[in-house]
Amino acid sequence: MVLVVDFGAQYAQLIARRVREARVYSEIVPSTMPVQEMLARRPAAIILSGGPSSVYAEGAPRLDRALFEAGVPVFGMCYGFQLMAQTLGGTVDNSGAREYGRTDLHVSKVGSTLFEGTPAEQQVWMSHGDACSAAPEGFTVTASTAVVPVAAFENDEKKLYGVQHHPEVMHSTHGQQVLEHFLYRGAGIEPTWTTGNVIEEQVAAIREQVGDKRAICGLSGGVDSAVAAALVQKAIGSQLTCVYVDHGLMRKGETEQVEKDFVAATGVSLKVVDAEQRFLDALAGISDPEEKRKVIGREFIRVFEQAQAEIVAEAGEHGGQPVQFLVQGTLYPDVVESGGGTGTANIKSHHNVGGLPEDLEFELIEPLRKLFKDEVRMVGQELGLPEEIVQRQPFPGPGLGIRIVGEVTRERLDLLREADAIAREELTAAGLDRDIWQCPVVLLADVRSVGVQGDGRTYGHPIVLRPVSSEDAMTADWTRMPYDVLAKISTRITNEVADVNRVVLDVTSKPPGTIEWE
Repeated sequence: MVLVVDFGAQYAQLIARRVREARVYSEIVPSTMPVQEMLARRPAAIILSGGPSSVYAEGAPRLDRALFEAGVPVFGMCYGFQLMAQTLGGTVDNSGAREYGRTDLHVSKVGSTLFEGTPAEQQVWMSHGDACSAAPEGFTVTASTAVVPVAAFENDEKKLYGVQHHPEVMHSTHGQQVLEHFLYRGAGIEPTWTTGNVIEEQVAAIREQVGDKRAICGLSGGVDSAVAAALVQKAIGSQLTCVYVDHGLMRKGETEQVEKDFVAATGVSLKVVDAEQRFLDALAGISDPEEKRKVIGREFIRVFEQAQAEIVAEAGEHGGQPVQFLVQGTLYPDVVESGGGTGTANIKSHHNVGGLPEDLEFELIEPLRKLFKDEVRMVGQELGLPEEIVQRQPFPGPGLGIRIVGEVTRERLDLLREADAIAREELTAAGLDRDIWQCPVVLLADVRSVGVQGDGRTYGHPIVLRPVSSEDAMTADWTRMPYDVLAKISTRITNEVADVNRVVLDVTSKPPGTIEWE
């Protein structure tokens, strides 16, 4: 295992992902963790992330020198590089020698451990205000820039390495190669970690945790809950019951995917609750987006509570084992962003199951809590889940209810479902599914626009296309889709969907706009 020490970097999770892409398992720990606690985890190597602080700032994160004397290979990046240099007796100048963005790096030791096989001149991504002017004793300077005399150094004897740039970002053209050189050559780690290992480990852990008890899982139709359920199903089989609340707010064909394709692929026991009319009744007359979210969340909780009570009662009636566990699709970013807490008895609100009540007394099973989204998809593929589920784009918990600007009615849902299905069909046909993060299709239900159809004047609804590109949804940009694809989507929607006479394209980035309209 490789520990990534987070000094407040915006890229800490990206570093961990890049290490895993190199088939080496990694976890993130805060810089406040005592060094002895880090070493007690017996890491094969430690990576020090960047961070927003200056090593000269009051209260800036520090590290015990003992970390560098423990014999564990260490790789410092950006702030971590400067902290290593300063701690070990090198010189870091607060001279205002700033470099931000793409920078030309000159590699003076092209045969070094980190830079072997990379060019002498290469582009890297910098983001720093301080600069290292002298390496610690025993270190060899291996690279520099026009501004920074010591942009990388190495100490092979002590297995300590550092670079001023960010090798984890794609703008550093040979960054992944440099990172892998540290892992394989500097730290001597074998690239053996795979999603297959994850499945084997989790199946064994789940069986030990559950024993002969039973578990339930709330399926949302999304990737996370589907893969979590499939993994638990592989471990305990018929001891798992999944609950799918059909609230009538899903896209065309997605409920059928859960009811048929998912069950066929996993053999899971599925309880489907048809609650469409209940949700429509509860949403009647409501146009405010926040109120819609609250109503949908409240109704979901009530329906799920009723379903889980029925499952528990049925288990008792037949003399079966009690339902003691709840499966959730919590991912590693959720764990990191919440401070790394572990699940205990009470279930907190969670996006995968629409926000469950706090008094559902179950123990948690979170088989994906160490994985990133792309790794979850790989596990899903290995478990044999349908491609339509594994590669499903992110979709909001309240479903189409918040993609209708205005009151939610059955007629408006059917209209939006058809327009959305056309957009998805054409994006798939054009091979663009993997090029966009997601493409929300929005119905402006409270807006009428004038149009001409069939030699007559019409007053129809506008449909908005919102294709966006993103890695994590924290920021996003609108996707520059080919004009011919946009034209085909527009023509089909206005021809095939009744009451729609206009299709518009949202070209707003995030920020300032959000991905969803409501």
